[in-house]
Order: sequence, then C-alpha cells, then structure tokens
Amino acid sequence: QVQLVESGGGLVQPGGSLRLSCAASGSIFSILAMNWYRQAPGKQRELVAGITSDSNTNYADSVKGRFTISRDNTKNTVYLQMNSLKPEDTAVYYCNTNLNFMEYWGKGTLVTVSS
Repeated sequence: QVQLVESGGGLVQPGGSLRLSCAASGSIFSILAMNWYRQAPGKQRELVAGITSDSNTNYADSVKGRFTISRDNTKNTVYLQMNSLKPEDTAVYYCNTNLNFMEYWGKGTLVTVSS
C-alpha cells in the first residue's frame, strides 16, 4: 500500500510560480511511476504530468514549457514546479501512482491563480 501526501498549494498571482510536493510512504518509491492530476471546479480530473521510475517525463499540452515534474528517490518525493501560472491553472492538484493494478491518490492541494 502507498500513502501520498501533497503540499505546496496556495494563492498566487498570474505569472507567478509554485512548487508542489508529494511525499510517498514505503520503500518502493523508486520503482513507481508518479503522476500529477488536477481538477478544476466543474471539470473532470485531468493528467498534468507524469514521471517514470527512470525519470522519463510527459506533460499535458496546456502546461508544456511552464511546468516541470521531477523526483527525489532519496526523499520519496515527487515535485511539480509550476511557472508562468495562469488563472486557468486554478484547481485541486492530486498526486497519483499505480501499484499492482491499484490506483493510489493523495487528498490534493488547492492552487488558486488570481490577482
């Protein structure tokens, strides 16, 4: 079983930056692919970025060039660096992984981009 805890959300002005963190429990973090999803009010949850166990990354078109996903296996943590934030990035951001065909989710952290 994997427990995921997100942190780092908050209120930021358009054009600003935030770094989200997701801490994972257990000793198998290094073999897990990790993802960041987001869900805006009234919208479906969408994949924002993913990183494999060997640090290959993928991004939604809407965040390419602005967001960077990374991982630190020594800290069992995955990060999402978000730059040039826009009001449409406002959402609850969730950390996600899959282990043995089971999906694991954190409780989410709220990011609000507003002036």
